Amino acid sequence: MPVVIAFCTCPDTGSAARIAAALVEERLAACVNRLPGVASTYRWQGRIEQADEVLLLIKTTADCLPALRQRLPQLHPYELPELVAVEATGGLPAYLDWVAAETRPDERNE
Repeated sequence: MPVVIAFCTCPDTGSAARIAAALVEERLAACVNRLPGVASTYRWQGRIEQADEVLLLIKTTADCLPALRQRLPQLHPYELPELVAVEATGGLPAYLDWVAAETRPDERNE
């Protein structure tokens, strides 16, 4: 089962912490890093915007992505939350196995 790292920006540390805790609690992620101090520049509704954000690095599996895509908009304060995932390749096998074990569907129903 491929491990993926999903990127998601949040408007503040409070929402980032709440989302990270929910994703780990619900076993949609094995680990979520919160990186404050991200300066974002983007186009939104025809205007160039700038914002200070917190970046979430969500360690999960490809099997969990559909559930993560469904759950994130329910947790996130943005109208359109960022969610972009890339496959993690060449990682430490024991770490990748740990991510897979912590996000197993049968474990989510405990």
